[in-house]
Amino acid sequence: MKKLLTILTFLLISNSIWASFIYVPMDHDNQKNHLKAYGIVYYSLEAGLKAKWLLNYDGGAFLIENNKAVENECKIRGVSYQVISDAKSQLILQEIASPSSNQDAVTLEKAPKIAVYSPKDKMPWDDAVTMVLTYAEIPFDVIYDAEVLADKLLIYEWLHLHHEDFTGQYGKFYGSYRATPWYIEGKKRAEKLANELGFNKVSEEKLAVAKKIRDYVIGGGFMFAMCSATDSFDIALSAEGVDIAEAMFDGDASTLNYQSKINFNKTFAFKDFNLVKSPKTYEFSSIDMTRKRKIPKTSDYFSLIEFSAKWDPVPTMLTQNHTILVKGFMGQTTSFDRITIKTNVLVLGENKTNREARYIHGTKGKGMFTFYGGHDPEDYTHRVGDPKTELDLHPTSPGYRLILNNVLFPAAKKKKQKT
Repeated sequence: MKKLLTILTFLLISNSIWASFIYVPMDHDNQKNHLKAYGIVYYSLEAGLKAKWLLNYDGGAFLIENNKAVENECKIRGVSYQVISDAKSQLILQEIASPSSNQDAVTLEKAPKIAVYSPKDKMPWDDAVTMVLTYAEIPFDVIYDAEVLADKLLIYEWLHLHHEDFTGQYGKFYGSYRATPWYIEGKKRAEKLANELGFNKVSEEKLAVAKKIRDYVIGGGFMFAMCSATDSFDIALSAEGVDIAEAMFDGDASTLNYQSKINFNKTFAFKDFNLVKSPKTYEFSSIDMTRKRKIPKTSDYFSLIEFSAKWDPVPTMLTQNHTILVKGFMGQTTSFDRITIKTNVLVLGENKTNREARYIHGTKGKGMFTFYGGHDPEDYTHRVGDPKTELDLHPTSPGYRLILNNVLFPAAKKKKQKT
């Protein structure tokens, strides 16, 4: 019996010594494809493997339980990795755990089920999130108004809002594009859908959708929005019961003095903004900085703010990157005027010189939301009809990494925030 115990002990020790992990670096020098690396982590979680996100370590590296299939996927997808021993992984985790380091190891538990809110007729390259999810090989479902109103959101952990106009003003494209076939057809489709769903106006239907999304977040969902889906979402919520759409949008006049009737208590992120009343002006409100900013493309950057990994793991996860300086990019909603952001909302990325926030995060009820200004991180002035961005040309894009931080974020094991 003693001999058997000795043999068993030896085997256990041997397995411990030779147990190994896949280490995926995410720094500037050692990772060839940052974007596909997120897909590797998602793939591993789907397969039921253990993984850790090493915050502020090698650019936000990943440690994954070793598996031959994962190694093969890294090779196929062109993701840089190393196989390290259990002993080496323990040394890394000990280093990270040191009270003197601004680092932390977050356990990733389950691959989140992902929904992209987008019209079915949109081209994939019209939306940065759809593009990067496809490129990273992370699966997602496309849903729209009918699914949202039928409470289908409840089966998803993470929701992205396509650059939608939740105010029912068709993106405020009226001034420049009202005579184009795509605008006319888009308006007809939106009106037809609203009627099929039991609404008299598109603005009423979009408000109902926005309220369902609001309830989804309050109930514990994670919501990520870019471009005009950020401010138009809050504007729609704030204007509940108030008609802010002019006759060319919904067939009747707007509410008299509607600005005074806006309720900022109903919004997620923004306050004290003024609505742009002219239907010919390609702008929703004073939230957006697009028309106010005077920054040449060559110097258009924003900085990511550093947080305490051990005390503030949520914003730290959302800002993981291999650089703190990220190239700016335009959109219908490019960035957010700091004076319109509520005090309980965290700014994650900013251009201090121009008094603008590019990347913000907050909580609502049991859930969380992130708003990211701009349209396409690798297409500075994306316009209607512009060609697709080829992400094979931008596999290390810091701007796209921020999107994927949000995608992976719901997989993190929840732990109580320190107070």
